[in-house]
Amino acid sequence: MSERDHADVQTADTMRERADESRLKLWLLMGANRLVVTAVLAGGFFGVFMLGAVLESRLSILLVERAVIEGVFSAMLTAIITAVTLVVTIGQLVVSQENGPLGEQRRRMRDTMDFRDDVTVLVGEPAPADPSAFLDRLVGTVRSRAIALEDAIEGTSSGALEDEVTAFVDSITGNADAVTGRIEGARFGTFDVVSAAMNFNYGWKIFQVERLQDEHEDVLTPAQRDALERLHESLVMFAPAREHVKTLYFQWELIDLSRLILYTSVPALLVSGMMLTFVTPDTLPGTTLGVENLLWLHAGAFTFSLIPFFLLMAYVVRITTLAKRTLAIGPLILRDSQR
Repeated sequence: MSERDHADVQTADTMRERADESRLKLWLLMGANRLVVTAVLAGGFFGVFMLGAVLESRLSILLVERAVIEGVFSAMLTAIITAVTLVVTIGQLVVSQENGPLGEQRRRMRDTMDFRDDVTVLVGEPAPADPSAFLDRLVGTVRSRAIALEDAIEGTSSGALEDEVTAFVDSITGNADAVTGRIEGARFGTFDVVSAAMNFNYGWKIFQVERLQDEHEDVLTPAQRDALERLHESLVMFAPAREHVKTLYFQWELIDLSRLILYTSVPALLVSGMMLTFVTPDTLPGTTLGVENLLWLHAGAFTFSLIPFFLLMAYVVRITTLAKRTLAIGPLILRDSQR
C-alpha cells in the first residue's frame, strides 16, 4: 500500500486540521468564552476610538459644535431598542420550537425513545442521560468495534486489505481516544461537549468503511463483512446523536444570548440617555494622560452602549462558524475553497 493511500485512510480528524485554520483564529471564533471575546471587542473598539486624540487636540469643542454627542447617542437609543426587539423575536423563535399540540409532543417523545432504544442495543446498556456521556459511549462503541474489525481481518489472504484496515483502525482509535479525553466530564451548556464531538470525523470514516466493503468485496469473509457492517452501524448512529446535541446547544446559546442582551440593554440605554441629557463641554474639564477628559467619557460611554452588539457578534460568530463546519450530515465532506 502506498504512502499516499495511508494518508488517505488516516485523514485529518480534528476540526482545526480539516479547516486548515490557525489555532488562535478558531479559538477566537469558537473556543474562547463569549464574554471574553466581548471584552476583547469592546477593548479594541475603545482603543481605536481613542486614536482620535492623536488626530485632534481640541475634541471637546468639536464634540459639542458638531453635535456629535447628540447625534451619536440619539442613534444609540434607537439602535438599542431595535436590538432588544430583535432579541425578543429570537427568543420567541426558540421557545416556539418547544410549543406544540399533544400529538406532536408525543411524536417527539416517541422518536426520542426509539433512538435511545437503538443506542441501548448498540452499546449493550441503557443509554446515558447526560449528553457528554451519551456521545462518549457512542465513540467508545465505535472504538471497540474498530478493534474487533482489526481482529477479524488479521491473517487475511489479502495483504493490502490488512494494511489498509490496520491504518484505518489506528486512525479511529487515536481519534476516539482524543475525543474521549476531551469529552469526559464536560458539562453541557459549555462549548466543550460540541467541540469534542466535532473533532470526531465520522463522515470520512463512514466513507472509508463503504470503500473497504466495495474494493475488497471478493476477499472478505462473512465474519469480516459483519465486522465492517457493525462498525458502519456505530458510525451512522453517532451522526444523528451529534446533530441532536448540537441543535440543543444552539438553542441553549441563543437563550443565553437573549438574556445577556436584555440584561445589558437597560444599562446601555441609561448611559446613552444620560450622555444625551446631561453632558456638556464643562461636565468633565481637564485632561488625563494628555487626552481631554470629555473624550475619555465620550469614548467610554459609546463603547459601553455597544456592549449588546458586541455580545451579539461574539455569539453569532460562534454559532455560524459551528453551523458552517457541520452543514452536512453523513459522508459528505465540504471544503472551504475561499479564504
